[in-house]
Amino acid sequence: MIDFSRRNSIKTIGLAAGITYLNPMSFIPAKNKKMKDKLGVALVGLGYYSTDLLAPALQMTNHCYLAGIVTGTPEKEKIWMDKYGIPEKNVYNYTNFDTIKDNPDIDVVYVVLPPSMHREYVVRAAAAKKEVWCEKPMAVTAEECQSMIDACQSNGVSLAIGYRCQHEPNTLEYQRIVKEGLLGSVNRVECAAGYRENRTNHWKQKREMGGGVIYDMGVYSIQGARLGSDLEPIAVKSAKIWTERPEIYQNGLGEIVEAELEFPDGVTAWIKTSFAENINFLTIHCEKGDIEIAPFQAYAGIKGKSPLGEINFPYEVPWQQANQMDQDALSIMNNQPMKVPGEEGKRDIRIVEAILESAETGKRVVI
Repeated sequence: MIDFSRRNSIKTIGLAAGITYLNPMSFIPAKNKKMKDKLGVALVGLGYYSTDLLAPALQMTNHCYLAGIVTGTPEKEKIWMDKYGIPEKNVYNYTNFDTIKDNPDIDVVYVVLPPSMHREYVVRAAAAKKEVWCEKPMAVTAEECQSMIDACQSNGVSLAIGYRCQHEPNTLEYQRIVKEGLLGSVNRVECAAGYRENRTNHWKQKREMGGGVIYDMGVYSIQGARLGSDLEPIAVKSAKIWTERPEIYQNGLGEIVEAELEFPDGVTAWIKTSFAENINFLTIHCEKGDIEIAPFQAYAGIKGKSPLGEINFPYEVPWQQANQMDQDALSIMNNQPMKVPGEEGKRDIRIVEAILESAETGKRVVI
């Protein structure tokens, strides 16, 4: 068991060292089909996540950089151009977006929009022959996910989903313990992710935009159950969706969701996700003891423990986003498969659909 707490913080050892530790592919000579030292990334959508996390993270990356933006808010254009030195020719809106195909500065399009818009802009980016990164949740339906996968495959470009947790060192460590059977077999997983969402008119409260907690924080709980068990669920045994604020979450839109998942070999998982309370933990019950991670998902501060010792690899915001983007850039440059491809995003949305069906019908739903 590696005690990550004995290491210096990422701030001290440097981003490059952290990425080298996490990604042995850093040692592979790049076979960059674009013959660049760094890939140019265009952010599509300049909301909180792009503004406060991805753009600052792109100032830390070694293998990619902020090359362009796509926004529907004209007043943001000059702010970003001045702050990050983005040339006017690399600034797009949603109408002229398709002309990005003619811009050699842009290698990757990162779609950071409400879920209902993901399919359109992934498909358009693929048609422009740009590599594609897409934030989670991948889309609203598994059918949409498949069309995004197909578009990227038919245009010969890669597709990665922004599951930063699958690049994150504390997550990788508890996965290692489970995969290697160091505490015996997993019997059950319990996972909860949520926070008090006080906005009332955000896309998260709008069904037509992919709103509802199951698509947002719910995907973290699903990931926790899947990664914590190292198994894929075979059925949703039961599910419940409700709201404590029906004036905000209307017409059955879920503010709180609980579900019981069935996995092979009798393994089960309870998951909960909420926009009503702050919850953030993962417990993996193994034959020889429990792995406890709390918080199990966060931009920093993820840590845990098991009978084997402490799990604590510290870093600062926004290292996690920079690490994810650098690893995905390296996969493109080295012509290697993405760590979190579109198929991974589709798996979670299929589970989301099964949870919604189980909650509506009151029946067990096979996945």
